[in-house]
Amino acid sequence: MTSHEDEARRRSHFEVVATVLLAFAAVAAAWSGYQAARWNGEATKASSQVNALRIDAARSQGLAEGQTQVDIATFFEWVDADIAGDAELAQFYDDRFRAEFRPAFDAWLAMAPAGDATEAPGTPFALDEYRLAAADAATGLDAEAEATAAIVRRNLQRSANYVLAVVLFSVALFFAGISTKMSGAGPRTALLACGCVAFLGTAIWIATSPIVLSI
Repeated sequence: MTSHEDEARRRSHFEVVATVLLAFAAVAAAWSGYQAARWNGEATKASSQVNALRIDAARSQGLAEGQTQVDIATFFEWVDADIAGDAELAQFYDDRFRAEFRPAFDAWLAMAPAGDATEAPGTPFALDEYRLAAADAATGLDAEAEATAAIVRRNLQRSANYVLAVVLFSVALFFAGISTKMSGAGPRTALLACGCVAFLGTAIWIATSPIVLSI
């Protein structure tokens, strides 16, 4: 076999490897681009959920504040009537205490707040018994919104990772493509080797990344 035939055979093998690399890198780049778009879409959906949760939390917090104002107003009307010795008016307000305020008020009265040596706080609102379901709901919604916001950040990072993979696969495509234009075996082989390293390294990294296939 002549040296010319050896060169032709090596060139043929080289072109096969370069073609395979070009094909796989192109497919991998397209897949990474698709995944980047899908993860960005997942981040957008999660962001919408965060906004909805924030709105619900604000609504619940507003309701809790309104209920607290009602409880405060009713309580101080009761205090005024009690101080004035108007038992009938005090009972009128007592009957109109909200159910959520009642446990705190009863616990406060049990501490004998009118006594000289009382350890009762100034109002029932300082007691642990004073709890509002709306306030608890707002706290829970805020926590859920924060957890969902973390998902948004995670999904955006995954999208960015796939965008980087597209860039790296494109680098592999560049090396594989330009290697076919080289006339010398040394530069041609070096460029193809760089392309293979870029492709394999990126492929191994991206193979460990999560994927999303939802529409």
